Amino acid sequence: MNVYKCTLLSNTKLTESSHDLRVLAPELKDARPGQFVHVKCEGFTLRRPISVCDFDGEILRLIVDRRGAGTDWLTSRAPMTVLDILGPLGRGFDTEGNVLVVGGGIGTPPLIYAAKSAASADAIVGFRTASAAMLLGDFSEVCRTVQIATDDGTLGAHGRVDTLLEKRLAEHRYDRVLACGPAPMLRACARVCAGAGVPLEVSLEERMGCGVGACLVCAVKLRDGNGGTYMGRVCKDGPVFRAEEVCFDD
Repeated sequence: MNVYKCTLLSNTKLTESSHDLRVLAPELKDARPGQFVHVKCEGFTLRRPISVCDFDGEILRLIVDRRGAGTDWLTSRAPMTVLDILGPLGRGFDTEGNVLVVGGGIGTPPLIYAAKSAASADAIVGFRTASAAMLLGDFSEVCRTVQIATDDGTLGAHGRVDTLLEKRLAEHRYDRVLACGPAPMLRACARVCAGAGVPLEVSLEERMGCGVGACLVCAVKLRDGNGGTYMGRVCKDGPVFRAEEVCFDD
């Protein structure tokens, strides 16, 4: 875990609220699918955690959603800005074998690197509406098939990703499902995968402070495997967990 000075190569607007940042960061050569970096934003004490969307050994791709003053600052940076990046951080996905990636909203970006790293992959992605959809071309490049759902039916299937997931698992065999998105989506995916007997890994979206497990801002209730529970830290113990570890209903 180190801090690096990395040069922003490009900053492209993806949707009304998200930007695609490409950063020259060969120092992050150990970055794995599902991990994240902590980016320092000028004028703010706390860094902003951003999932690794993709990495080719030199160029780090980050999809940043504007959610406040810090990410507003980050998404307004011009090329050649030097960014202060801590990482790579956290526990990533197991991408071995034939996988199905399932993403919702801003939870979809880290699944690009996960699908790309797997032996083979299919994707199911969901968005609020067609204008919020992102990275569909990227998923098509790294996945055999891509299914889309929107809450309002303006693109793909009308409804939720867990409906598509249930049908997909009934018709195809996978070594594991990898999911990232809002908690209700992950809870529904856990129910479907448990019913189908398919291992599921989930990347939790929790507010983080320090990013290294010291501040406990991102504490989450987990099962210890012996009938008990404990409070884990998403930044240090995750952000990726086996679905059966997570107490979704608490």
